[in-house]
Amino acid sequence: MKQVKIGIFGLGRGGHYIKNFLANNAEIVAICDNNPKKVKLLADKLGKDVACFDNFDEFIEQEMDGVVIANYFHEHTKYIIRCLEKNLHVFCECTSNSTMAEGVQLVRAAEKSKAFFMLAENYPYMLFNQEMKRVYEGGTLGKLLYAEGEYNHPGDPYNTDSVRSLFDGEKHWRNFLPRTYYITHSLAPLVFATGALPVRVTAMPVVAPAPKDCARVGQVAEKAAIITCLNDDQSVFRVTGCAAFGAEGNFYRICGEKGQIENVKGTDNFINLNYNSWEVPEGKEQHNYYQAQWNDKDAELIKQAGHGGGDFCVARKFLECVKTNTPPDMDVYFATRLASVAILSHRSMLEGGVPYDIPDFRKEEDRVKYENDTLSPFWYSDGTAPTIPCTTVKDYGPTQVQREKFNKALQE
Repeated sequence: MKQVKIGIFGLGRGGHYIKNFLANNAEIVAICDNNPKKVKLLADKLGKDVACFDNFDEFIEQEMDGVVIANYFHEHTKYIIRCLEKNLHVFCECTSNSTMAEGVQLVRAAEKSKAFFMLAENYPYMLFNQEMKRVYEGGTLGKLLYAEGEYNHPGDPYNTDSVRSLFDGEKHWRNFLPRTYYITHSLAPLVFATGALPVRVTAMPVVAPAPKDCARVGQVAEKAAIITCLNDDQSVFRVTGCAAFGAEGNFYRICGEKGQIENVKGTDNFINLNYNSWEVPEGKEQHNYYQAQWNDKDAELIKQAGHGGGDFCVARKFLECVKTNTPPDMDVYFATRLASVAILSHRSMLEGGVPYDIPDFRKEEDRVKYENDTLSPFWYSDGTAPTIPCTTVKDYGPTQVQREKFNKALQE
């Protein structure tokens, strides 16, 4: 079977996927970024045969089978749609859409295209999450009742190196990112493992502003958002979005009528699996503590990949779908539902926890409701300003000291 030809748009996060696509025998034929240093760095690594661009319009004219969309977090949708209109398969970094209207536009474009959209969400493919999915699908936990997903990624507010690597100015999207919006790492593993889909959300803020003398100019006062989802099977999820509690790490738990399973924080893929004393399945103990193991032909390559092997696995899945012309599990409906949870749970939080129903963009009546909803907390590259607050704390913003330190760090 011929090599799949891949183009990469956005070489920050997108550049990290190159080795995983190459390890899966794909060919990187084109790269595009508006930062010439990034283009040159990766071009030197890939060799003279890769086509290099700083203009998306020229980039998209290259002969490609699929495109990695990895530009700014909040500006993916219009580029995804351009690719789908040219029948190019899309492998999109999180998130698929930053407004509800974009979600509607994306679904409509995907339904017209001969190509497919896949969300490049890697956390479901981490070893402990794959093990939890395997156990849940085995049926021994019984009917799903409740699950938790916690993506916890704090950062040192006094680390000026991260200012230069993560930001390019005060209006950068990370400075305006509501705690609910980066939700896929906490929510996607639960949806992927159980199949339960959120239909209603409510959220509460965890407010803890950054130190007033640090080199940060974030406009968001929260350290986390506690999001509760009612699902289509009457189960409930509790997820954090992107949290910044002390001690980083990721935690997931799935609870059924007969038992529950969770990964153990601070360990190398250890699992806690427990059952009711009267419903212990054959071959198991009531209480099971064990280390999950890879049972995969590519185990050694997976172990070398980022995000617990998730980067390799999700790239491999995309290529498999391209080669077989098979729709992916994390398709446009999966992605836009997660984005809807992110967007509407933020609105819930702004309104003191008011519940919001999650639309199903397979239904035209749900699309019509949101097709003109362009509310956004972000500044955009074309100068478009935010139209909704990014935090629950009124008049919150960085101090003059923070601004001076931040801008000094950018110039160093």
